[in-house]
Amino acid sequence: MYQTLQRHRVGLYEKALPNAFSWEDKIRTTRELGFDFLEISVDESDERRSRLDWDDDTIYELRRLCELYQIPLQSMCLSAHRKFPFGSADPQIREQAVIHMEKAISLAYKLGVRTIQLAGYDVYYEPADKLTHQRFIEGMKQAAKMAERAGVMLAVEIMDTDYLNSLSKFEILNREVNSPYFTAYPDVGNISGWNYDICTELALSVPHITQIHLKDTFRVTPDYQGKFRDLVIGEGEVDFDAIFSTLKETNCVVPLVIEMWAQDDNWKQNILTAQVRLNQSCDKAGLPRLFVA
Repeated sequence: MYQTLQRHRVGLYEKALPNAFSWEDKIRTTRELGFDFLEISVDESDERRSRLDWDDDTIYELRRLCELYQIPLQSMCLSAHRKFPFGSADPQIREQAVIHMEKAISLAYKLGVRTIQLAGYDVYYEPADKLTHQRFIEGMKQAAKMAERAGVMLAVEIMDTDYLNSLSKFEILNREVNSPYFTAYPDVGNISGWNYDICTELALSVPHITQIHLKDTFRVTPDYQGKFRDLVIGEGEVDFDAIFSTLKETNCVVPLVIEMWAQDDNWKQNILTAQVRLNQSCDKAGLPRLFVA
């Protein structure tokens, strides 16, 4: 019988570590904390977007650090498109979206990044309508073709806004894009926060899920806008016990990433606390623990 009880590989989101850390500090700390890989962030800030313009010496020096500590940069969280969205009414912004995508795929290829997480926003800082949606779909089709050529997987994040806040919505989008290199990157906190049944959603899209963000949130209610970030895992309302049970039942062993933010000096303890709580959920589901105590 096929052995289903395989331990998930688990990574750490770069922003869970202090921004002042050097790359060597980040990679070494990721290893010391018992993670398998680090997820690099390329967000809308000028500082992190400038990574898209690194020269080859910088790129391969970082890759050698990863090899030295045996901690790969397996995935990239590419949220720079929030500032330069594919659905924008401004053709110059859409042109920038394509340029950012081309550079991100090139950087991923050289770093050995397997999966680029895309932001599931048609637009963010401008009004949305049917045209922004249609332009976003066309942008995703174009991005998927670029990714196919490079052999780098794109995985669109299930977001904290209403536009793409469930895997059900992703499945509809996926039919439009129709590429083996266009997949889903569910954030369990976002799905739960929008009051979708997280277990049903995961089971629906298992064949299309490349990686999963583990994050805690508080749900949206008629008189509360929810809380979608800055919580330590276990502080919110996400049912991690049920999530790990679903992963076991569906035999889903994709990599997982802890998504938290280093807001203060408690960042390390917060990560350790999250690890303990996730191990407890694995125990209840009858899955191998993610972390060695």
